[in-house]
Amino acid sequence: MNPQTITADASGTWTLGDLEVNRIGFGTMRLPQHGKALIPDAVPGDRDQAIAVLRRAVGLGVNHIDTAAFYFSPLRSANELINRALAPYADDLVIATKVGPHRDMRGEWTEHARTARELRGQVEENLRQLGRDHLDLVNLRIVGHDSIAERFGALAELREAGLIRQLGVSNVQPEQLAEAQAIAPVVCVQNAYGIGLRPECDAFVRSCGEQGVAFVPFYSVAGSGGQAGVTSPDQDSVLAVARAHGVSAAQIRLAWTLHRGPHMLAIPGTGNLEHLEANIATGALRLSDEELASLDAVHRAAAEV
Repeated sequence: MNPQTITADASGTWTLGDLEVNRIGFGTMRLPQHGKALIPDAVPGDRDQAIAVLRRAVGLGVNHIDTAAFYFSPLRSANELINRALAPYADDLVIATKVGPHRDMRGEWTEHARTARELRGQVEENLRQLGRDHLDLVNLRIVGHDSIAERFGALAELREAGLIRQLGVSNVQPEQLAEAQAIAPVVCVQNAYGIGLRPECDAFVRSCGEQGVAFVPFYSVAGSGGQAGVTSPDQDSVLAVARAHGVSAAQIRLAWTLHRGPHMLAIPGTGNLEHLEANIATGALRLSDEELASLDAVHRAAAEV
């Protein structure tokens, strides 16, 4: 398998409301800095390299890019990099962003936006940075288990006003998804999930598929390492499957998430061109029933620890 010749359409497609995307997308969280993301003293990444990665991603068929206004380092903003690299935007390019969390100019986390005014301000901030008159997809990012009705309702009003095309939710529980769906259509759930990461959410993942809601896992490669990236060695079963296919353990982790259902959309992020090509090539990987059973066992074992 030559990663340089495999494009994102090898992963198949899914429709987010009226927006069709390839199931392998690209996450921009790591573009603005080196090392750990979303910290005040992050080391800015190379601007030209980030722009090259974005353009290469689109050149390889990626048409689903995940971003947020709070993805920035002292000198770099993911939204600004997207604007510089990809504007004027292709008609089929779907840019998904998130609102709710907020960082001040120093990069410190502050209170989440909770009022309609604060959420509209975040939507307008994304519009300005991306240079757009509407946002394709906005995910309401949640912390906690409280009601999201007021916040999601505010975004639904912005959708009615034409500033947002589709809505999603992030870091939510099943009851919060149901609460949002009672207000406006929800096209995706964006939660942390991967081999050994939140196996207790398996039923929720299946339920989303049954409802026609895309599930967009983040940290599917990093696992429990989260923003810091991979912090522990891969299990023998994962490495064995990787060797059998001549690919990396990271690619197997991505492939496993895609095999969880046709509604699964991967958004791996990287600032490295070779890693980008490898991630996109994962869409062409086909795992056998025996390999999936082996990986599923690793996943389930995490719930027993």
